Amino acid sequence: MKILAMDSSGLVAGIAVVEDDVLIGEYTVNYKKTHSQTLLPMLDEVAKMIELDLDSLDAIAVSAGPGSFTGLRIGSATAKGLGLALDRPLIHVPTVDALACNLWGSRDLICPLMDARRNQVYTGLYLFESGSLKIIREQCAVGIDEIVAEINRLDRPVIFLGDGVPVFSSYLNKSCRVSYSFAPAHMNRQRAGAVAYLGLQYAKEGKLESAADHRPDYLRMSQAERERKAREKGS
Repeated sequence: MKILAMDSSGLVAGIAVVEDDVLIGEYTVNYKKTHSQTLLPMLDEVAKMIELDLDSLDAIAVSAGPGSFTGLRIGSATAKGLGLALDRPLIHVPTVDALACNLWGSRDLICPLMDARRNQVYTGLYLFESGSLKIIREQCAVGIDEIVAEINRLDRPVIFLGDGVPVFSSYLNKSCRVSYSFAPAHMNRQRAGAVAYLGLQYAKEGKLESAADHRPDYLRMSQAERERKAREKGS
C-alpha cells in the first residue's frame, strides 16, 4: 500500500510518502511562507526525487485538524483536489494524534501542545502500549491550566511537544508538579511522516473517506466567526 501524506496544520509544511511500512520520501519546511506557496512545489520535488507516479497511490492522508484555520483549509483543498483528480480516497488523520506519534515508543505520558491563542491549546494525552497509540484524552481545545491540572492528577512523567511549548514554558515550569521534559528539535513539530504512519494504520482498518466528504476538524470557531457572533449579540 502506498500513501501520500501532507500536513499544513501549523507553521510547518510537510509532504511524505510511505509504502508498505517504509517511509520512502519526506519533505519538511518550517519557514515564513504560506502553505499555498509550499505544498504543491514540495510534492512535485518529492515526486521527482523518488520517481513517484501519482496514479500508483492508494490513498491520500491529510492532517485534518485542529490547527491554523488557513493552513487546514489549504491542506484540505489540496488533498481533496488530488483525491478527486486521481479518484483516490482520503484518510482523515487527527493532527494532535499525529504529533504524539513523533514520540513513538515513549514510556512517558505524551502531551502535544499547539498554541490556539487566548491562553488555549489544542492538545490531548497519549501513551504507547503494546506497540500502539493509546488515547488517554482525545484531542481538544482547552485552557493550558486545564490540561496541566489533568496531568498533575494522573501523576506520571510527561513529555511535551509542539509549538505551544515555547509559548507556555513559563506556566509549565511553575504549574506542572510531575516530572516533565520537552521533545528535541527533530521531534517537536508536525511531521508528514507521522501523518503517513497513522494514515497507513487507518487504511488497514478501512478508515477511509471520499474526497468530497472530507472536512477539517477545527474544534472551535475562527476569529472571524467569533467577531461576527459578538456583533450579532451587540445588535
